[in-house]
Amino acid sequence: MKVKNKSDYRKRRHLRLRNKVKGTAGRPRMAVYVSNRYIYVQVIDDDAQKTLCSVSSLGDKCTVDTAKALGAKAAEAAKAQGVSKVVFDRGGFAFGSRMRALADSAREAGLQF
Repeated sequence: MKVKNKSDYRKRRHLRLRNKVKGTAGRPRMAVYVSNRYIYVQVIDDDAQKTLCSVSSLGDKCTVDTAKALGAKAAEAAKAQGVSKVVFDRGGFAFGSRMRALADSAREAGLQF
């Protein structure tokens, strides 16, 4: 597959990452998707092919502060489902300021990566 643009690079990175990262019932996958406007987080059990919980920043701009709030909200939703340990799936996106803020706030809220 010949790479043509940034979106194709991200998809290839994501496929490479998905070969290594797998969510189980004991340790589901915390998948993050970042669009130009919003951030979406899902906690997924890949064995059962089921989304346990999801949160998004719909209505708020995609900033570092929004990412911090979303990480805490995602950790709270995961804990409500009985999940305390997750595998972090950044979806091929760079671990930049927003992604780092989301991950750090989820860790502070009690999720273990």
